[in-house]
Amino acid sequence: MTAPVSAPRLRVVLIDDSEVVRVGLRALLGTDPTIEIAGEGATVAQAYAVCAREKPAVVLLDLRLPDGSGTEACRTLLRQWPDLRVLILTSNSDETSVDEAIRAGAHGYLLKEVDGRGLLNAVHDVAAGKSILDPAIAARVMQIVKTGGGDARVAFASLSPQEKRVLALIAEGCTNKEVGVKMNLSEKTVKNYLSTVFEKLHVSRRAEAAVIYTQEQRR
Repeated sequence: MTAPVSAPRLRVVLIDDSEVVRVGLRALLGTDPTIEIAGEGATVAQAYAVCAREKPAVVLLDLRLPDGSGTEACRTLLRQWPDLRVLILTSNSDETSVDEAIRAGAHGYLLKEVDGRGLLNAVHDVAAGKSILDPAIAARVMQIVKTGGGDARVAFASLSPQEKRVLALIAEGCTNKEVGVKMNLSEKTVKNYLSTVFEKLHVSRRAEAAVIYTQEQRR
């Protein structure tokens, strides 16, 4: 009898200038049998090299690196490998860092205070196409959205019921494919809805749109 073929493991690369942090991350992620540490690095240059060599699904990336900015590294990595998912893991919680990372295309932003289970879930969620934002910095992102895109409340009110439903599912962490299944829409149609939602809300990222939705539900 032929043995069942096991599912491929999720390949993750760790980029952080602290060896202690990388050792801790290896130990933590190593507790999940579905994750494989494909490589690691301590600099921007090493990030490019290891991603070119290993072709990971997810990169855990710090913002402070000795030879450059993690934000610029994020932007360059995604330009080179558009299907790569970048999860920022940093101690930086200031508004400028959050803003720059989101605008660079990061798919998630977590502070290093996150617990182990939260980090493992975030890695899987980001790999699945979801956007992750640390609750501790959600308020900062909301401020970025407000200052960069006008009155969020008025913009939200301009959304159609269907657009609001799409946005609600995005805020729950659903991927475009999952939204399509739940709403009986094609993935292309979902993308079109999202494009309109982003334009109306004056945002360019799922995380920004999700924060606006969450804030509006609390009013």
